Amino acid sequence: AGRGTRMGHLTKTLPKPLLEVSGKTLLEHKFDALPERIDEIILVIGYLGDMIKKRFGDSYEGKKITYVEQGPAHGTAGALWSAREFLRDKFIVMMGDDLYGKKDVERACRSNTWLMFAMELPQLHGGGKIIADQGRVTDIIESDEHGTGGLVSTNLFSLDTRIFEHEMIPKRAGSQEYGLPQTVLAASRVSGIPLKLVQTDAWIQITSPEDLQNAQKMVLKLGT
Repeated sequence: AGRGTRMGHLTKTLPKPLLEVSGKTLLEHKFDALPERIDEIILVIGYLGDMIKKRFGDSYEGKKITYVEQGPAHGTAGALWSAREFLRDKFIVMMGDDLYGKKDVERACRSNTWLMFAMELPQLHGGGKIIADQGRVTDIIESDEHGTGGLVSTNLFSLDTRIFEHEMIPKRAGSQEYGLPQTVLAASRVSGIPLKLVQTDAWIQITSPEDLQNAQKMVLKLGT
């Protein structure tokens, strides 16, 4: 639902999820990665959201689309909480402006447990560093500069509605943004529901115009 300000002029008149890579919008890449058995897509929209509604209408390839306006809570957890009344049983979460591998999306959809997908990066310049032990997420270390490599959340999750029994957690102390990785980890600790880590190398984070250009070369790897 955000403005995508780091994309510069590209998002002045277009919402970031409608930017294109290899002839398809970022949203279409995600839609096409969904298994056939998925029958509903819920989109949390905000900035220029009417353009997304106009582009896709009420369905995509037979999958119903429900639109939800971003609520007052900020961050990735706040976006998910905006859609809580429309979610039933288990569901997966993807960011509207990142690209994910088809096999990872299929695995998330098949899962009956909570999953967090993460990628190993050679250098983490900031944000949350994922700590795992025996395949389970145990901690997230927030820092402005880690100075080392490590695992970072891709914000692809397999969850269920039990997550809404818990409070949203800020990305870090004093932050106005509620982080989904931090929220899911805290809920896992309190509830005893294991949060399993899935490492992937099929994730393209789109944060700048340069990322769009690089994605043109990498998108075949995703299988969408």
